[in-house]
Amino acid sequence: MNSLHGSIPSCLSNLTSMLHQGGFSQDVLFYERIRGYATRAGIYVDQALIEWQGVEREFFSTLKLLKAIDLSSNNLTGQIPYQITNLSDLIALNLSKNELSGEIPQKIGEMINLEILDLSRNSFSGRIPSSMSHMSFLNYLDLSYNNFSRRIPTSTQLQSFQPSRYNGNAHLCGPPLTKKCPGDEPELPPIIGKSEGNREDTDDELMGWFYIGGGMGFVTRFWIACGVLLFNRRGRHAFFQFYESFKDWVYVKVVVFIANLQ
Repeated sequence: MNSLHGSIPSCLSNLTSMLHQGGFSQDVLFYERIRGYATRAGIYVDQALIEWQGVEREFFSTLKLLKAIDLSSNNLTGQIPYQITNLSDLIALNLSKNELSGEIPQKIGEMINLEILDLSRNSFSGRIPSSMSHMSFLNYLDLSYNNFSRRIPTSTQLQSFQPSRYNGNAHLCGPPLTKKCPGDEPELPPIIGKSEGNREDTDDELMGWFYIGGGMGFVTRFWIACGVLLFNRRGRHAFFQFYESFKDWVYVKVVVFIANLQ
């Protein structure tokens, strides 16, 4: 919340403490504006009020571990320097409410420890880099009110945020937004008017027709067989001869089996 203007310097990548894991080697210098002048309010402070995930919070002993860059609510212009993606241990980056433009650096996904990214209310354009789908620690993202376009990269992480985090980008599409991208298959309309009771009635009706069809088929086949035997004399004699022979064979087998048992 100052009146900083101009572009973001690329030498931010020289902040070596944000390149490696662990705390800062020095304590934090804290400045605040008093009566229009930048005044050193305290050296080596161990507490401060910092906006974190959109809410102002007070940090104490963990302040040394907070590796954050917050240049929000200024008049900065130009693009994000690609060198900033070298800060692989940066936790929070807030560049919201400026006049920045251009595209997000394609290698932003290399900032694997980034938990907070707020680029809202600028004039960024182009695609959202696909490398952002690899930022597994990202739990706060706000890209609203820019000029981003095309499909939101598919990943569990990016689709987990509220659609409001992408609002104000007229040409952005894909989940979690409801706007479909060109080439997406339209969703089939839901079937209306069928309750659970109606589905159960339909299933019962189908089973009834199944049994009716099976019974009719059995009766039809039975009478076809009888008709063949009735009108085909040779076939009728051959069938009954086979039947008598089979009956005698079964009788003999049963008698022998019982005799063996005795």
